[in-house]
Amino acid sequence: MLRRTLLAAALALVVPAAALAAEPRWAPINEALDPYVERGELAGMITLARHKGRVVHASAVGERDLASGAPMRMDTIVRAFSMTKPVTAVAMGVLRDEGKWKPEDPIAKFLPELAGLKVFKGMGPDGKPILEAPTSPPTVGQIMTHTAGFAYGFEAGYVEDLYRANPPMRGQSSAEVIQKIAALPLDYEPGARWKYSIAMDVQGLIIERITGRSLPDFMQARIFGPLKMVDTGFHVPVGKRDRFAALYEWKDGKLQPPSADGLFSSTYDRTPGFASGGGGLVTTASDYGRFGQMLLNGGTLDGVRILKRETAREIMTAHLPPQIVTGGFGIGSIQRIRPGYEYGYNGVVITDPGAAKVAMGKGSYLWDGAAGTWFWVDPENQIVFVGLVQRLMGMGFPPLQPVSQEAVKRSLAADK
Repeated sequence: MLRRTLLAAALALVVPAAALAAEPRWAPINEALDPYVERGELAGMITLARHKGRVVHASAVGERDLASGAPMRMDTIVRAFSMTKPVTAVAMGVLRDEGKWKPEDPIAKFLPELAGLKVFKGMGPDGKPILEAPTSPPTVGQIMTHTAGFAYGFEAGYVEDLYRANPPMRGQSSAEVIQKIAALPLDYEPGARWKYSIAMDVQGLIIERITGRSLPDFMQARIFGPLKMVDTGFHVPVGKRDRFAALYEWKDGKLQPPSADGLFSSTYDRTPGFASGGGGLVTTASDYGRFGQMLLNGGTLDGVRILKRETAREIMTAHLPPQIVTGGFGIGSIQRIRPGYEYGYNGVVITDPGAAKVAMGKGSYLWDGAAGTWFWVDPENQIVFVGLVQRLMGMGFPPLQPVSQEAVKRSLAADK
């Protein structure tokens, strides 16, 4: 029988478990998602939904560690990976409110080490790369929208190969990461394409340079502390290790631990020398739900203002020009930029649910993470949804995002 807990002790003071159990209209969420755990495609899963500012659904099913049999609970800590990116957008927004940057600012204004970046233009007849100065330098607005020219090393191509050969993300300090980035060419002319990249890590470096503080310290002081995100950060302290979920990948038809020396091998046992603004956070459903509610509320939660209303709106507003929206860009099978499914600051914005063929309201803002975590904020329907699993995404990964979106849509329909 599937092991399920509704609202563990960490959330008991927010909404009583009995109150959640008494709201059958949200049952479609468990009905749609629990079978993936029952079939063994996922070790465990946590889902949380907030509607009109109130937690209306909270569920933890399965196990956080298959080896020990420890159950998944609402206070289980998971790797957020790329769900760090929207948090970094908010950190940038805090500085935007203080007048510290404008979208048109060149990134070299803050990181002069990157002033000499060249653009890869192809291979010459002598077999050597052609590198030229960009027509215009990459800007802060472009790193907020994945259009600055950077790469990640996840795809094919000459520049991608260079990223794999000398990964900036393997730097042991912010200074080393900047040095590695400075040694790599841009993959395309800034502003010409959308490409998933280290852009949000560059944002983190800019935050550190502007504030003179480490990214973990800045986020704790300006986001996590004020929002009471008590379990979110760049490492898992000793006293919380027993709540940290195990990570899995799908291999040979079953869930297995990933390679101990692979890309996702961090043990999160200490604050890193380089804190990744693109993928370094750990979090819980409760914490990330509070973060999402702050965005939905226009930058404020429980009387604490993190962002100006117009800055929160700027994050959740589409910024790509039409030629990029229709250019066939994207990452993975889910995050495909297209009409109606566009891009704001560090996350997708739904500008037309019908054109995008998604079951979310207009203006929804969303992103996901490499271990299968996902979330969205839907202003039209007053929904915040957080889903947390710890299985690396890839071929055959369950369609959790569209399935959960349809389930929430059915629940909302039952609420009317």
